[in-house]
Amino acid sequence: MKFNALQIAALLSGTVEGDPNVEVWNVAKIEEGTTGMLSFLANPKYTPYLYETGSSVVIVNRDFEVKAPISATLIRVDDAYAAFAKLLSYYDQLSQEKNGVSSLAFMSPSAKCGENVYLGEFVFVGENVTIGNNVKVYPQVYIGDGSVIGDGTTLYPGVKLYRNTVVGKRCILHAGAVIGADGFGFAPQEDGHYEKIPQVGNVVIDDDVEIGANTTIDRSTMGSTHVHKGVKLDNLVHLAHNVEVGENSALAAQVGVSGSTHLGKNCVVGGQSGFVGHLHIADGSKFGGQCGIMGSIKEENQEFMGTPIQPLRQYLRSNARFRHLDEMARKLDVLEKEVERLKSSL
Repeated sequence: MKFNALQIAALLSGTVEGDPNVEVWNVAKIEEGTTGMLSFLANPKYTPYLYETGSSVVIVNRDFEVKAPISATLIRVDDAYAAFAKLLSYYDQLSQEKNGVSSLAFMSPSAKCGENVYLGEFVFVGENVTIGNNVKVYPQVYIGDGSVIGDGTTLYPGVKLYRNTVVGKRCILHAGAVIGADGFGFAPQEDGHYEKIPQVGNVVIDDDVEIGANTTIDRSTMGSTHVHKGVKLDNLVHLAHNVEVGENSALAAQVGVSGSTHLGKNCVVGGQSGFVGHLHIADGSKFGGQCGIMGSIKEENQEFMGTPIQPLRQYLRSNARFRHLDEMARKLDVLEKEVERLKSSL
C-alpha cells in the first residue's frame, strides 16, 4: 500500500512542508530510513538524524526549527509521537483487513454473528454464542457455549474461551490466551486426597482490554473473575479465580495474582511479581519487578519494591546498605576482637 504525503497529512490534520506527492509504503526508524519510508522525530536527541535520513517523509512537531538542509518532506503536527502512533494503528488495521467466514470454520446454528465478521480456518463457535460487528477471529480459536464477544474485538490464533466468557468491545486477545479455565479449587480430605470444587462462575472482560500471548485467566468459583475497562495484560500473566483488576491497570509479563485478590484502578505491576490471595490493593499502587505482595495496600498511589515489599524509598536505602554488608561484617569482626582484647587486659 502506498500513500503520499498529502494523504498522510490529511489523516493527521497536519501540514506538508516539501513535496506533497512523494509516496511512502513502509515505516522505519529515522536513523535507518531509506526511500519510500516514513519516520517521525519526537525525541530531540535524534534530531541530527533528520539531516541524514533517507526516509522520504518525516513527521515532526509544528514548532520544530529546521537548521540545515534536509531531503525529506516534513509533515508538521501538534504531537509527532501521538500522530505516528495513530498512523501505525491505521496501517496495522489496513494490513490485517480480514473478512468472511472460512468454509473450514464451524459455527453452531444457535450462535449469532454480527456484520463484517472474519472467522478463520478451524474456528469453533459453540451454542448460543453472540459475536458482535467487526470482530476478527483467527484460525484455531475456540469459543465456548454461551460466550459473548463485543464489537471490534480481535481474537488471534489459538485463543480459547471457555463457556460463558464475556469479552467487551475493541479488545485484543493474543495467541494462546486461555480465558475461563477452572480456578484452582481443591478441598483437602482426611485421607490426603484433594476433592475438586466445581468452578461454576465465569470471566468478564470489559471494553478496550488487551491480553498478551499465553496469558491465562481462570473462571470464578461463583460470580465472575473480572478484568475492568482499559486493562493491559502482558504475555504469560496469570489471574486466578475471582480476581478483579481495576480500570486502566497494567500488569507486565509473568505476574501472578492469587485467588480473590482485588487490584484497584491504575495499578502498575512489574514483571514476575506475585500476589497472595484475598488482598485488596489500593488505586494507583505501583510495584517494581519481582515484588512479593503479601498484604493488602490501603493507601493510594504508593510505590513498592522487593520481596516482601517495602515502600520504594525504604527499599532503595536498605538495598544501598546491603551492598556494604560484607564490609560492615568485617568491621564488626575487628571491633569484636578489639573488645575482647580490651576485656582481657583489664
